[in-house]
Amino acid sequence: MIDEKLARLRTHRNNIDRYRRLLKTRLTELEQQYIEQRLSEEQSALERLAASTFPLTFQAPEQHSRRPEPPISSAA
Repeated sequence: MIDEKLARLRTHRNNIDRYRRLLKTRLTELEQQYIEQRLSEEQSALERLAASTFPLTFQAPEQHSRRPEPPISSAA
């Protein structure tokens, strides 16, 4: 299952790279719009798949109620 998802991630990444290379070539306005749309779709698909494959959850550390320590005086 993870191998399939990694292969799909790789495919999306390769498609994104290909679309970026194509955008650097001479294109008609219609071709450029089409490729930009496909690039956007591939990037969204990659982000969704990456999020579902490698979900990250961050939890804030618990706050401990501590009394502040008194300042250190220099009078010795």
